Amino acid sequence: MTNDPMLNMWISFIGMGLMFVSVVVTIFAKEKLHGFLRYFLLTISFICLVVAGIIVFLTVFAGPTPE
Repeated sequence: MTNDPMLNMWISFIGMGLMFVSVVVTIFAKEKLHGFLRYFLLTISFICLVVAGIIVFLTVFAGPTPE
């Protein structure tokens, strides 16, 4: 990632936010929707989850930043 700890923090917050969006969209789509729109939102939700997983993976394995 980057050497700036604050930027790493904000990037990790984006990853956590994408996870939250994924959960909310999945619950909404499964409870309230039917047909094409349901599968479209579930696909968007899955993409958000994959992107969030990549962000978290990169943030965690980048290691601590120098002080």
